[in-house]
Amino acid sequence: MLAQQRERPTPCPTLEKREDEMPEVVAAKPREGKFNKNAARRVRRAGKIPAVLYGAGHEPVAVEVDPKQISRILYSETGHNTIFDVEIAGSPASKAMIVDWQREPIKDQLIHIDLKRIALDKPLRVHVRVKLLGTPVGVKVEGGILDQVMREVEIECLPGDIPSHIDVDVNEMKMYDALRVSGLPHSDKIKYLSAEDATVAHVISIREEVAPAADAEAAAAAASPAEPEVAKKGKPEEAKKAEGGAKK
Repeated sequence: MLAQQRERPTPCPTLEKREDEMPEVVAAKPREGKFNKNAARRVRRAGKIPAVLYGAGHEPVAVEVDPKQISRILYSETGHNTIFDVEIAGSPASKAMIVDWQREPIKDQLIHIDLKRIALDKPLRVHVRVKLLGTPVGVKVEGGILDQVMREVEIECLPGDIPSHIDVDVNEMKMYDALRVSGLPHSDKIKYLSAEDATVAHVISIREEVAPAADAEAAAAAASPAEPEVAKKGKPEEAKKAEGGAKK
């Protein structure tokens, strides 16, 4: 019989703020003509990435951007939640974020980007990484393991208040203690959209928790035939409009 999880005492976590740095400026060049696979290949052969910029009440526009700039943003501390300036020739710079990207599976190269204009005075829904700091007592002394169930949580806040990540000190967690979304740092600047009772991490026993769970999953899989599942991430309607409805 599995041991019952104990609620972890209220932690002393922190919201890691963004560093005050000059924002990345991405130069975007409008694309003209047909927007098909051949045209996209020509853009990539020229060393750029085809992209779509939309949102904030503006018409979507098909553009091409520098892959080095996009990679630098995605691999930064704030990742895809980074706010940066997009400059299109003849237009004022717009604040934007990366909302979707595609990679070539073999070479792992960026092949398409979706950029969304944002308004700094309107809340956004974003996923933020949760960082567990320290080693629980339940691991060091009681021989358990720390299992992080949720590595990101969904929040809503103004663009300027998006934390780069959420830090949680787990040193005091004992065997079967559970850290839930309700135990993460709360403030009047952010609103958690993930369920408050969802488990973020817990300390479990290898003998009592991991093995039976694995056996149960294997038994369930053997008892019921597998059904194919197809998952496809749909593009926002504005992005589709830019790709298919531009003037030739």
